[in-house]
Amino acid sequence: MDRLETRELEYFLAVAEELHFGRAAARLMIAQPALSKAIRILEQRLGVRLLDRNSRHVRLTAAGEVLLDEGRRALQAVLAAARHARQAGTPDAPLKLVLKPGGDGGLLPDILAVYEQQPDVPAVEIVFGDAVDRAALLHDGRADVALLQTPQENLHGLGAEALMAEPRVAVLPEWHRLAGRASLRWADLQGETLPRWHGRATDSATGPEVADVTQLKQLIVLGRTIAVLARSTLGQVGGELVCVPVVDAAPSTLVVAWPLNRSSRHVTEFVRAATTVAAGQHPEKLPKRTSWLPVRTSK
Repeated sequence: MDRLETRELEYFLAVAEELHFGRAAARLMIAQPALSKAIRILEQRLGVRLLDRNSRHVRLTAAGEVLLDEGRRALQAVLAAARHARQAGTPDAPLKLVLKPGGDGGLLPDILAVYEQQPDVPAVEIVFGDAVDRAALLHDGRADVALLQTPQENLHGLGAEALMAEPRVAVLPEWHRLAGRASLRWADLQGETLPRWHGRATDSATGPEVADVTQLKQLIVLGRTIAVLARSTLGQVGGELVCVPVVDAAPSTLVVAWPLNRSSRHVTEFVRAATTVAAGQHPEKLPKRTSWLPVRTSK
């Protein structure tokens, strides 16, 4: 039988993302034996093995990789359908904007002021997302529009307009061997430990897993990792950290993004306000692309 219930998908995705039954069970707030049994039943019904597990590790099989990828999209679509139905029944619902704390390049106050000048637009509700879930909030309907950074964040399935580009800096503890340099290149950072962002795969990162910038700052202070980020990502930096420009790192571009399969007049008005403010405040930083065609990137 090929039918899947949303509960089964939630269970499998939790295990596939955590690669640990204990952590997945805690995340789902269910008992670990019940979770293990649910996964076994799911594998039996599908007739394929989704996970290779023993006492030391849990790994996805080829079938598990496929279900992880397609299951995420399917679950997001189901959740989004429910939220869209509720939103359609409440036309005065606020426009939900997701961003990371401090992740607006200083533009948000003016964007809100321009947006709110438009007639009959709903209020904006700001939702703060962590390093890896902001795009997911758009896909599953928990947010209508977002301020994201690329290339760090995946814009697959989203429309986007560039607002401003920002150079990236190496964030180092003040005692680091490179902290006194006026600038750096990627070659200078060879051999350094870079963080692994929770839920974001990368081949170059070998350091500790981090979920947010606060955690990252502490790990840098302790000498466990360094990072290459847009300067504004960090917010206020104390004397324990040093930021050195990485001159050959691709700049980080702040974009306003929305789901390709779902938009509205209110989203359009917000995007228009954002691009207007960005062009007025940072015309020298705005990329040459000015069309309203959606940005599409490979997954």
